[in-house]
Amino acid sequence: MGKTEIYGTIGPACAREEILTDLFCLGMTGIRLNLSHTGLEECREWTDRIKSAAKGAGKQAKLLIDLQGPELRIGGFQQPLELVEGQMAVFVGDGKNGGAAPIPQLEPTRGAAGGGDLAAALSPESAHGDSGDEKIAEVPLPEAVLLALKEGQEVLLDDGKLLLKAVGAGKAGMPGKSVWCRVLRGGTLKPRKSIALPGVKLKLPVLTDSDRENIRCARSHGVTGVMLPFVRSAEDLKELRRELQEAGAGELEVFAKIENMEGASHLEELLPFADQIVIARGDLGNSMPLWELPVVQAEIARACRLAGKPFLVVTQILASMEEHPFPTRAEVSDIFRAVSEGAASVMVTGETAVGKYPAETIRFLANTVKAAEAYCKYPSN
Repeated sequence: MGKTEIYGTIGPACAREEILTDLFCLGMTGIRLNLSHTGLEECREWTDRIKSAAKGAGKQAKLLIDLQGPELRIGGFQQPLELVEGQMAVFVGDGKNGGAAPIPQLEPTRGAAGGGDLAAALSPESAHGDSGDEKIAEVPLPEAVLLALKEGQEVLLDDGKLLLKAVGAGKAGMPGKSVWCRVLRGGTLKPRKSIALPGVKLKLPVLTDSDRENIRCARSHGVTGVMLPFVRSAEDLKELRRELQEAGAGELEVFAKIENMEGASHLEELLPFADQIVIARGDLGNSMPLWELPVVQAEIARACRLAGKPFLVVTQILASMEEHPFPTRAEVSDIFRAVSEGAASVMVTGETAVGKYPAETIRFLANTVKAAEAYCKYPSN
């Protein structure tokens, strides 16, 4: 067993050079830059700090850029939306695909519960209990998602933290098309969070224009690897490799993120075209009943071991440490499991990017990895 790589994610909580230096000194060997919300050139100050901090800690840091790829995210809005369980909201287009085909309007049907008429159930009065004074939350979705919505379709937002269900035709008088939804699991929704439609396959481009621009300038930022979200087949990885070659960056490592069952089912065919497989448990967990996720993780890990392909485990590794200076027992056990199953890398995301305790997070992650490596090297009888 080789030494397990330890990745953090850069964000406002750890972007100062002195904090980054501490993270490298505490055991971080690489860092991820999420480009879902920004471009690489806009992050030049951050990438310069990463290189300087790593040098100050005596490390040769690995820098991974996480592309947008065929990833779905909600649109932008001014203030966070409060989605309350049991109340109604409305899905609207995000306005970015004006040439898309018309959104099919869902026909109101009689409600399953109590036999009430759906049109009545969708009135502003019923949505908020008594009057229509409160503004009903409008959730902007990409046109491709609205095209795919059918009555009864569940929609998971923000890595599954919020759950809504499409229930009928949209609001009369609204510009464009829209679809009513009921909030099944509520919470605070911020802009640009992830979307998942369980059981639905959408035809989306492998790379966006911003992905191609980011690839072209990757080498000048010291990027060592590229993470492609929602890999579905070997063709996705071949396209990424062609783009890297054309940009003169063919030496960069390719990290294939497995985030749905389509990618998991094509794992064997895409293994030869990835330098490392990423078990990205956030959206992967949205594509199945959550209790099945550990089995799928174990199956992917086993397939990687048999093929001699390194793999990385990410998502909620130390999620509680976004708010607390120490992890749960379950979280450190999860890290141990990843290492004992042969993970070449483990990664934290929000814990270092926006969490309150980035240094403590890396300290616990590095020390737990060391303990796991020691056990796996010399297991007790």
